[in-house]
Amino acid sequence: MPDNNTEERQPGPLNPQALRLADLARVLSASGPSLVTVEMLQADVANGAPTNADGTLNLVHYAAWLVKEMAGGD
Repeated sequence: MPDNNTEERQPGPLNPQALRLADLARVLSASGPSLVTVEMLQADVANGAPTNADGTLNLVHYAAWLVKEMAGGD
């Protein structure tokens, strides 16, 4: 499985359907009022956030999972 924790930026344009954890943390931190860390994303993955087969995250699927979790996880 690829290392999604590296601090280097993914080359080329980012694919919102397959973001490495470090890239997603940067995108979410830049677009909101709070810092999002790779460790926070790793905790979400450990708690059931959906991942792609290569360990990347689909931004839309991750957002939907977050909404479901905030609504009580049913």
